[in-house]
Amino acid sequence: MNRITAQFQRLRQNKQKGFVVYIGAGDPSLATTQELVVGMDKAGVDIVELGVPFSDPLADGLVNQLAAQRGLESGTTPKKLLEMIHGLRAESQVPIVLYVYFNILHRYGIAKWITDCAAAGVDGLLVLDLPPEESDDYEAQMAKAGLSVIYLMAPTTTIDRMELIAKRASGFIYYVSREGVTGMQDQVATNIGAMTARIREHTDLPIAVGFGISNPEQARYVASFAEAIVVGSAVVNQIALHGKEPDLVDRVVKFVSPMVEAIKTNS
Repeated sequence: MNRITAQFQRLRQNKQKGFVVYIGAGDPSLATTQELVVGMDKAGVDIVELGVPFSDPLADGLVNQLAAQRGLESGTTPKKLLEMIHGLRAESQVPIVLYVYFNILHRYGIAKWITDCAAAGVDGLLVLDLPPEESDDYEAQMAKAGLSVIYLMAPTTTIDRMELIAKRASGFIYYVSREGVTGMQDQVATNIGAMTARIREHTDLPIAVGFGISNPEQARYVASFAEAIVVGSAVVNQIALHGKEPDLVDRVVKFVSPMVEAIKTNS
């Protein structure tokens, strides 16, 4: 069974909420990324989302844009990232989603990318700029490889489009809780409850809510409406602040752990 599906089944059986962390791959190095993934797995993170470095990350705010730039500067390539994930599987079986732009798949070769991702131990792909209307062949290849097709929904998503995405997605639905690009926020959106309820009218897939969550209080609040929460920019910012320090991994784990605890103890 796909690790993402298995993880959500386990969470449901244990009546727990899931914690998803996003970090930029190769920031500050691929070796450090591997250490961070292992550390976060041990801290109770349920799914790790790795951003594949790209020169034009249009869906991202400044914090994640700079992480992508640092990943490129560290020499991280799609091939090297997959090699790292393959090696990581000797240490951790935490589900991994790659957050990636379609240009990379197009350049690499869609069929080869999907096959190589599955062989490396990737569990799902979130292709930011590939809409479901243009994804028939991609989805078929993903299903054959046993990988989850993660799609985004947003506050502006229409009912008809929710139905379409719900039929085409697998693994989980990623609900973007606010309009715009990724980034830390002082307050989370106030309509999360209504929107997740609306999404549930169209799918039984777990819903993971992201964009703007940056502290335990926000994490606890959002987790009350969803099967999982996603924390990205706040963690990436910690890596930016402490990336050159020898205790980077410990600092990031220390930052993440209270948020993990906040949603696990209130599930």
